[in-house]
Amino acid sequence: MEKITSFTIDHIRLQPGVYVSRRDKVGAETVTTFDLRMTSPNEEPVMNTAEVHTIEHLGATFLRNDPAFKDKTIYFGPMGCRTGFYLLLAGDYSSRDILPLVQKMYEFIRDYQDEVPGASPKDCGNYLDMNLPMANFLAKRYLEQVLYKIDDSRLNYPA
Repeated sequence: MEKITSFTIDHIRLQPGVYVSRRDKVGAETVTTFDLRMTSPNEEPVMNTAEVHTIEHLGATFLRNDPAFKDKTIYFGPMGCRTGFYLLLAGDYSSRDILPLVQKMYEFIRDYQDEVPGASPKDCGNYLDMNLPMANFLAKRYLEQVLYKIDDSRLNYPA
């Protein structure tokens, strides 16, 4: 059986960044999958499920309300390894193309102080597993350490 593309990336050299993971054709449309890598795989502790869950709720809410991207957002959710998130957008985009969107989303998460959208037993299957202060902290860290000073080494997978 062939390895899937995401398992061919060198996770020893991979650093936090914004990467194009893949581009797929769905009919005539291109779907671009982004790897929003927040922690350094196998070097740093992974994120706990509560903050990952909170970032997922806030990020999905932000994206599906963004005037320019709400109709292009297909999916936003966590990686199983808990080192980042996948963002799937309808369209053919580069990492640099979506930097302003990703920065705005993480600023929204960093600054969010209200009830987490969808964090109720009626709306979510695990609504108690939330940690807003840690989600705020991790968004701030990703912005300051990666997104605000990003260069090509954090926009393209290591060779």
